[in-house]
Amino acid sequence: METFVWIIHTLAALSVIGLVLIQHGKGADMGAAFGSGSAGSLFGSTGASNFLSKTTGVLAAIFFISSLGLTYLSSHRQSGGVMQSAPTAVQPAPATTEKKADAPASTTAPAATTTPAVTVTPTATPAAPAEADSKAKDIPK
Repeated sequence: METFVWIIHTLAALSVIGLVLIQHGKGADMGAAFGSGSAGSLFGSTGASNFLSKTTGVLAAIFFISSLGLTYLSSHRQSGGVMQSAPTAVQPAPATTEKKADAPASTTAPAATTTPAVTVTPTATPAAPAEADSKAKDIPK
């Protein structure tokens, strides 16, 4: 169904472009008023402006309706879009603390827990202020 609407949409768009390029401007009718030989033309003495204008209007309406149809079809698509098929990042599960619901409540204080001591070792030592001052004195002004 969507392919059919795309074909109609494309044909209507190309036809509107072609008919607009074929039509004459408003200034071109002035030459016909002074006898430029349009009486023997294919569409008669009134010219093709009435026929081409009506045809352009009908094709513009078809183009508009097919645009609305394509919008409706794309918004109600079952297969999903580009963002729905993109891989999603796996997020870690939040840490849970297990509580024993079946343990009886006791009146005694809980046992003390110990936490391991964390030792931080610096990877680089900062320069002493005296060294920084001596380096600054060596720079010529």
